[in-house]
Amino acid sequence: MVKQGVVSAALLLISLWPTLSRAEWGKPLGGTYDGPEGKPRIVTPSPVELGADERATMSVFEQATKSVVFIANTAIQRDPWSLNLFEAPQGSGSGFVWNKQGHIVTNFHVVYGANSITVTLADRTEHKATLIGADPDHDVAVLQIRVPEERLPPLSVGTSHDLRVGQKVLAIGNPFGLDHTLTTGVVSALGRTIKSLSNRTIEGVIQTDAAINPGNSGGPLLDSAGRLIGVNTQIVSPSGAFAGIGFAVPVDTVNRIVPELIKHNGCDGAPQSQ
Repeated sequence: MVKQGVVSAALLLISLWPTLSRAEWGKPLGGTYDGPEGKPRIVTPSPVELGADERATMSVFEQATKSVVFIANTAIQRDPWSLNLFEAPQGSGSGFVWNKQGHIVTNFHVVYGANSITVTLADRTEHKATLIGADPDHDVAVLQIRVPEERLPPLSVGTSHDLRVGQKVLAIGNPFGLDHTLTTGVVSALGRTIKSLSNRTIEGVIQTDAAINPGNSGGPLLDSAGRLIGVNTQIVSPSGAFAGIGFAVPVDTVNRIVPELIKHNGCDGAPQSQ
């Protein structure tokens, strides 16, 4: 009896095969098949409406990237075989436009030991930079490039003394000169201390969980309104990759140091580059 039922089911399926192959076989349930020659009609779903927070973040990124630059640091080396001198890449990082006079702010460790510094703007043009001055104790350096003012949109400068833990932050950089990157997070802690390249203590440092990787050093840390609140400078990681702890020199410190470096056009002990 069971065998007879199986045979009957098989015969029924065979009898239905032409109908299924012509009309229904392979069609997903609920599919739309009113296109030309019975082919599926592609229905494009309406775009999902983005939230206000997403739109605000996108707007800040689009505006701020115009001010963020890539910095390449090269040093003079001697070929041991020919004794000829040549420039070799020594390091790189990010920076940002401070004013329309062509001053660029970055970390001191990004340009340390440089014989030549090149700044690449958002429009991908490259410009030789002069090291105007540096404060190694706070890991801050100021460069200058000669570019028409209309091509130098400075960042809006905020404050850091009124920051609060949990406040949203955005870290923007131009690592390796490929393109601008954005990471977001919050202020994880305030009043941290870190060691500078000169082994001096930097006070009042901002800690954030916004991902900061090596190529982002010297780039800006912004608040949700796009105002500069810090300069990304260090990470804590045993492997060299971001592990959730990044540090930024507070903008109140930067805003005190940078005008002095520009005013005095250099500082004692800082390497000079032409």
